[in-house]
Amino acid sequence: MSYSNICPRFEKAVSILSQRWTALVVYQLLSGPQRFSTIQASVGLSGKVLSERLKALEQEGIVKRHVIPETPVVIEYSLTEKGQSLNPVLKEIETWSQDWIEREDTEG
Repeated sequence: MSYSNICPRFEKAVSILSQRWTALVVYQLLSGPQRFSTIQASVGLSGKVLSERLKALEQEGIVKRHVIPETPVVIEYSLTEKGQSLNPVLKEIETWSQDWIEREDTEG
């Protein structure tokens, strides 16, 4: 298949998910609503980058931001229906990675 024959919607989808850390943030949110600090600790990226990714995902309609009016204010992020629909895609990538990606030893 030549590049010119790729569906623009597919190209856009790959563009969204291939932004660094984006798929990992979405994958983390598959388990349910989470606070910023929880996502940051789980994924292991800077607050600035996480904030940028969450804003971009919110603009795409994949993530929603929920403000809980407490003192101090609590903000949770969760997946929209559009975001939840990525579950089978990311689970297939997870399965593929288990079958085909070599495990990296974290010990010396």
